[in-house]
Amino acid sequence: MMNQQDLTKGPVFATISLFAFPMILGNILQQGYNIVDTWVVGHMIGPDALAAVGSAFALMTFLTSILLGLCMGSGTVFSLCFGRHDEPGLKSSVCASFFLLAAVAAVLTAVSVLGIDVIMVRMNIPKEISEMTRGYLLLVFWGIPAVAVYNYFGAYLKALGNSVVPLLFLGLAAILNIVLDLLFVAVFHYGTLGAAYATVISQYLSGIGISIYVFVKERHIRDAFCHFQMQVSGFKEIANYSALTCMQQSVMNLGILMVQGLVNSFGTAVMAAFAAAVKIEAFTYMPAQEYANAFSTFTAQNMGAKQQSRVAGGIRCALVTVVAYCLFASLWIWLLAEPLLLLFIQSSQTAILAEGVRYLRIVGPFYCGIGCLFLFYGLYRAVGKPAMSVVLTVISLGTRVVLAYLLSSMDTMQAAGIWWSIPIGWGLADLAGYVYYRFWLRMSAYGKAES
Repeated sequence: MMNQQDLTKGPVFATISLFAFPMILGNILQQGYNIVDTWVVGHMIGPDALAAVGSAFALMTFLTSILLGLCMGSGTVFSLCFGRHDEPGLKSSVCASFFLLAAVAAVLTAVSVLGIDVIMVRMNIPKEISEMTRGYLLLVFWGIPAVAVYNYFGAYLKALGNSVVPLLFLGLAAILNIVLDLLFVAVFHYGTLGAAYATVISQYLSGIGISIYVFVKERHIRDAFCHFQMQVSGFKEIANYSALTCMQQSVMNLGILMVQGLVNSFGTAVMAAFAAAVKIEAFTYMPAQEYANAFSTFTAQNMGAKQQSRVAGGIRCALVTVVAYCLFASLWIWLLAEPLLLLFIQSSQTAILAEGVRYLRIVGPFYCGIGCLFLFYGLYRAVGKPAMSVVLTVISLGTRVVLAYLLSSMDTMQAAGIWWSIPIGWGLADLAGYVYYRFWLRMSAYGKAES
């Protein structure tokens, strides 16, 4: 049996934090090799390559977000089953989730590879980097199945309280990605294709490695796959949670992709600045996102075990922790915007550097907005209200897309209009999330009084 952590016992802050720490560290590693990838491309190939890879990164984030949404929704169901000690339900959910994820991953890969030309047109890729972007994308599309496998088994392990093993395999992949980046780009001079090869090889290493580990160590998942124990009720539960979480993730990243298309219309300088700034930003607020994911698993396990007081304590603890971190992150970004950007952008590229600094100085002070939004996503997933996460995402991204197009069309704003639309979207979604939270509390209290 694997090392599992029962999140329904122990001090709330320590329980969430110890569970979240390996998840945060794992994402730091993941963002770390993304940053190395960006640094290698930006410094060893040039700004056009940085713009091409940055634009491709937005598309891949959208595609993999569909798989991540399915895995996150499945992980919530796994946590609920684990919390209520429902072993048959867990086995059924494991099979249903795998079947659904495999089908979606196959379709995504096929559609992406066959539709590459349409995708290129829709993304407004400038002609000077179109071939570079196309070649990079065609390679990384083949990594989609590996992303699905890693996140499926990672979601299973985390749902049962094991956040360490996914970290180990992600760490191995990160180290390999960095080594291969330097080898293929700096030594063999394969250009952006070298960065793509490094990414895909690393993804398959982590996916195959974690799947072998789980099958060797976990008897229950072996039994589930050997007998393929999938019940209709289990499939419906997985489909409900996974579809809505998938919709939330994909809507969120579709909005980001639409914004990327608008960014692309401003030319390669703005594209390169955006690519570098987004990598820094993702690294900066990522701990809040992973803490919110850990909070979601904590909440789901305790909801399954009917530990309502621990759920309430977890909400208070997570809010204080995430807000405190985001305030620190905002200060850090404001003070170090230019030095951080110089990790990816050469000092002689003054226009790119200035635009990147402007982005970070506009968006950075409002990281509490995205931090609280991550908590709302995690909470509503865990308490059986995943549809609310979709609503909040639509509010956040819908506002961002509409305002980005409106504000950027003004001569006095231009690209800065895109940057300002981001925190405004976060703020409106947070307001909606809080209003619904108060409504949910009143309805919960009313239900208890009635019973």
